[in-house]
Amino acid sequence: MKAAVSYGAGQLLVVEEVAVASPGEGEVAVQVGACAICQSDLHYLSGAWPGKPFPVICGHEVAGIVTDVGKSVESLREGDRVIASLVRNLGTCDPCVAEHPSRGYCRAGHPYLCETSLPLDREERFTGPDGARVHQGLKVGGFAERALVHPSQLATIPTDMPLEEASLLACGVLTGYGAVFNSAKMRPGGSVVVIGIGGVGINCLQAAAIGEAQTVIAVDVVPEKFALARELGATHTLNAKETSVTEAVMEITGGFGVDYAFVAAGSGAAIEQGAEVLAKLGCMVVAALPPAGVTAQVQPRFLVNKNQAILGTKMGSAQLSRDIPVLIEHYRAGRLKLGALIAERYPLDRINDAIESAGQGAAARNIIEFTSQ
Repeated sequence: MKAAVSYGAGQLLVVEEVAVASPGEGEVAVQVGACAICQSDLHYLSGAWPGKPFPVICGHEVAGIVTDVGKSVESLREGDRVIASLVRNLGTCDPCVAEHPSRGYCRAGHPYLCETSLPLDREERFTGPDGARVHQGLKVGGFAERALVHPSQLATIPTDMPLEEASLLACGVLTGYGAVFNSAKMRPGGSVVVIGIGGVGINCLQAAAIGEAQTVIAVDVVPEKFALARELGATHTLNAKETSVTEAVMEITGGFGVDYAFVAAGSGAAIEQGAEVLAKLGCMVVAALPPAGVTAQVQPRFLVNKNQAILGTKMGSAQLSRDIPVLIEHYRAGRLKLGALIAERYPLDRINDAIESAGQGAAARNIIEFTSQ
């Protein structure tokens, strides 16, 4: 099969023939139909997360078709259309609890924090043309014609849902939606600021609009993003390069600040900005995963005096079996707009162009297409 392989941080990807193992027990093979390019892929490929292994196949926002299932897999069968996420979990907490009684994360409803090591975590299943092992980046390896994953990473989708739109559910949409509804538990009628309206932030914004926030303020430094932000529910847009965000937010909210701040830009300054504009009882959710070494300074006295909360959210604190059907329902009802998020579609042999475009910051999502829909 063909795959786009990175042989080192900052290098162009090489599209070449790569072999992938057949699914072992409790594993599923997926023919990749579409894979979106996420900021996390860019961080990995650029070396922003030191210590990550190379050579590597990245890509983790995948939609495709199940082609083969290993022994003991009963929840999926050949021909199922699915999305594939990087969240992988065993589904039982017995091994973790036996060693650490307080760490039953899956059992407590937090499968995205699972600590159990599975064979796919320990064994390289991709082989390059020289016979060397190739790492499966971000637990999916979606920049390839075929992926090998654990069933917990998959959720089925309707047969008539386009794969390129469905792929967006696997990370950016799921994280943005989950930040709003799972982490912040946003109530209708509140005021919201979203700082950074890329692939995750634009979906925090969509989710806030779906959840009937009264005020939705989009903040970014790339003004080309604002038209889409307004289309998807922003009531105000602020260019952080041209205006004082704090002054503007306070003016918009009558001096109170926002009830919810969603930080989807991977910088310390963005986190500090989110904390600065919070109202009393306000909640800030950090949804972006910054490069290694990024820090932020927040004044604890405001957290105490104003009863504020700061939360992190991994993958929107999502459970695929619970959240993907809800997202599909919103999509079918026209509330969740996926097609509008796609900036451009590329074939695999133009993946370096797609990555360069994504790195410039204006595109919500670029898609690598492998099959006709």
